[in-house]
Amino acid sequence: MQSLPAPQASAPILFGHPTPPGRLLAWAWACERLVAARNYWIVTVRPDRRPHARPVWGVWLPDGLWFSTGSLARHNLAADPEISVHLEDGDEVVIVEGSAEQVTNATALQPMCDAYNPKYHWSVRPEGDGVTDADGNAGPAFRVTPRVVFGWENDMAAPTRWTFPR
Repeated sequence: MQSLPAPQASAPILFGHPTPPGRLLAWAWACERLVAARNYWIVTVRPDRRPHARPVWGVWLPDGLWFSTGSLARHNLAADPEISVHLEDGDEVVIVEGSAEQVTNATALQPMCDAYNPKYHWSVRPEGDGVTDADGNAGPAFRVTPRVVFGWENDMAAPTRWTFPR
């Protein structure tokens, strides 16, 4: 597994205007919240361009966010891999924008399963071209590679935009 490159922190544009220079959050701040989150809200786009939002369980690993879903999102991502991921916390906000790639290789899926199972007290394993749980529920697995991540503390303090090199 190859880790994400280090992102560049900058002040984002909020309310239509550049944020005045000030304190920026460390990338580690966002990573801590991404790792600790229980639920991740994913937003994909239907073929008719209507948004589709759903909560999923997932894991933040050094190479991005991993999740599995059997919802409409799987079909949306096949047509358009662009995705937005939001954590549930509206006070200490982390928003990931990037692309989701379906991962079908069992060796590549194993680290996701190794992190997912103890986090959720669940049992998923690579099988076929996705993952299967102990009850036989199967679905595709995706890795989200961030392009940009936004974050801020309570009361929108220290708003930060992390941009990843391409």
